[in-house]
Amino acid sequence: MNLQHREYNDSHYQHTLSDTLTFVGRGLHSDIQVVMRMLPAEPNSGIVFARRDVAPYRSEIPALWHNVIDTRLSTTLGNALGVRVSTVEHLLAALYACGVDNARIVLDGPEVPIMDGSALPFVSVIRQTGTVKQSALRRAFLIKTPISIYDEDRYACLMPSPVPWICLEIDFDSDAIGKQEISLPINEKTFHDELAPARTFGFEEQIHTLRSLGLAKGGSLRNAVLVRDNEVLNDGGLRYRDEFVRHKALDCIGDMALAGARIVGQFTGYRTGHQINNDLLRQLMLCDDCWEFTSLAEAQAYWKTFRGMTGANPDVEILKIAEE
Repeated sequence: MNLQHREYNDSHYQHTLSDTLTFVGRGLHSDIQVVMRMLPAEPNSGIVFARRDVAPYRSEIPALWHNVIDTRLSTTLGNALGVRVSTVEHLLAALYACGVDNARIVLDGPEVPIMDGSALPFVSVIRQTGTVKQSALRRAFLIKTPISIYDEDRYACLMPSPVPWICLEIDFDSDAIGKQEISLPINEKTFHDELAPARTFGFEEQIHTLRSLGLAKGGSLRNAVLVRDNEVLNDGGLRYRDEFVRHKALDCIGDMALAGARIVGQFTGYRTGHQINNDLLRQLMLCDDCWEFTSLAEAQAYWKTFRGMTGANPDVEILKIAEE
C-alpha cells in the first residue's frame, strides 16, 4: 500500500503497560491459585506468556494463533517443549481492547486466574494504571475480501469494514438463554461499558462430566453464571439481560487477538466457539489474497481513499467511529 497522505496520532502507535500489574486468583479449570504479573515489553514483541514455575528455557509462549493447542471450554496455548497456559481469552481481550500491543505475562501456574469470570478486573486495573506510547507503528490485517469458516450449523467470518466490529448471534436450548445477538464496534470504551463485565457461564447438569474430564474444577458462583433447569442460580441474577452473548463476544475478541496484529474488519459469527474462532484465524493466514498486512494508519487511510474514489457512503455511525 502506498498512500500519499498519512496522518499519525497516538492510536496509530504501539503501546505497552506503564507499570507492572499483579493479579492473584484461581484457575477456572485447574483450581490452582496463580500469581500473575503483567510487565511492560519492547515494541514489536507482542504478548508473550512466561511460566516462572518451569525452567527459563522452556517458559515462553507467544500469544499467537499457531500456538493454540486446546479449545475445550477455553483457549489454551502451548509451546514445542510441552509448556501450556490455559484460559487466556479474557485477558487477551482486555489487553486488545485497552490498546496494549506489547506485554510480558508471567505466571507461577498453568492458567490465567479467572477472577470474577469476566474481563472487568483486568480492564479496570489496566485503565487505572495507563499505557505508554511506543516508537513503532501498530500493525494491522486490512480485510479486503470475506473469509469464512463453517462447521455444520456454526460459522465465523471476517469481512471488510472501515472499523473493527463484531456481530454475533447465539442460540441455546435453555430458556434462560435462548437466542441472543449483539452488534457493536470494538474499541476501549465500548468494550469496557458493554462487554468487559459479562461473565463466563455454564450448566449445572454438565458439572460432574466436566470435572471428570479435569475441567471447571475451580468454577463457582463467584466466577461464573450457572444455569439450572432454565434458571440462573447466581444471587443478583445477570449483569445484563443478554449477558451470555456479550460474554461470547468477549471470548471472540480474545481469540481474534491471537492474530498478533489489529484486524481492521468485521467479525460475524453464529454459535461460534474457541475452536471455530481459531480455525478462522488459520484460514485467514492461508488466504493471503484476502487481506493486506500494513500499519493501522494506512489501513484507516485506505478506507478514506476508498470512499473518495467510489463515492461509497457506509453507515454514518461507522464512519464517525472510523475517523475518531
